[in-house]
Amino acid sequence: MILGSGLEATPLPRRRVRNALAAATGILPFGVYVTLFLVVPTLAVVIGAFRTPSGQWTWSNISIATRGTYAHGFVMSIELSLLTAIVPGILGLIVAYAVLTSKGGALRRIVSTASGVFAQFGGVPLAFLFIATLGTTGLVTNWMKALGFDPWSHGFDLYTFFGVAIVYTYFQLPLMVLVITPALEGLRPAWREAASGLGARGWQYWRYVGGPVIFPSFLGGVLLLFGSGLSAYATAEALTSGSIPLTSIQIGSFLNGNVISGQQNVGKALGLGLVVVIAVAMVFYSLLQRRASRWLR
Repeated sequence: MILGSGLEATPLPRRRVRNALAAATGILPFGVYVTLFLVVPTLAVVIGAFRTPSGQWTWSNISIATRGTYAHGFVMSIELSLLTAIVPGILGLIVAYAVLTSKGGALRRIVSTASGVFAQFGGVPLAFLFIATLGTTGLVTNWMKALGFDPWSHGFDLYTFFGVAIVYTYFQLPLMVLVITPALEGLRPAWREAASGLGARGWQYWRYVGGPVIFPSFLGGVLLLFGSGLSAYATAEALTSGSIPLTSIQIGSFLNGNVISGQQNVGKALGLGLVVVIAVAMVFYSLLQRRASRWLR
């Protein structure tokens, strides 16, 4: 018998085909899910953004969506997303590092579990939680009034831009803890020992070793928080009743039927704008994660 002869080699292509079909069958449910709930809705938004209600192609929806109050909505949304990505990103990095360097394993499990719960808590229940806690007649507000300090009379307002940022921090910070923890766990203790053996101080280790390794993961986490804050809708809508011109709230207004005649598809143009912004952020996130993964293997 000669290995590699025609009689022995013929089953190999068939085996490869069977393996490919088996792999395709395994990912088929996920492919159907992605197609129905991501690809098809995205195509509907993209096509609708360039069509009139009567079905004719037009550029007017994009033109309207990039001017006036809608352009201001994009600016406000991006500013809010940046604020609620950078601040919780830094705080989440500090919290994750403090937990990982602690001696208690129970603390790590508690923080990990709590972060997973808090990161998924949002929408109307979260808005109600903060209204009942820090609203004009909230529980904490009344406690502070009883102590002689009224935060509302000193400039605090839960229903403003910064109030919404505070509420967003509630779920953005634990999300950052979940994202950055694997990167911090990937730091090899031998790296710090080697740096110490060479006479490096603590800040020098973070400046030349730990910092460069963590930085791509940190930026990737910040970009993920940016996308999360940009796409959030229900919390800001329930908290402010639409008084802040965020793009997500403006899209919700179109979905509720509050539109001018002939501008029904402007909401899809706004949605296309958010898709483009989030897509750019996710591309950078993917590139940063790919670079960081080389260090964490």
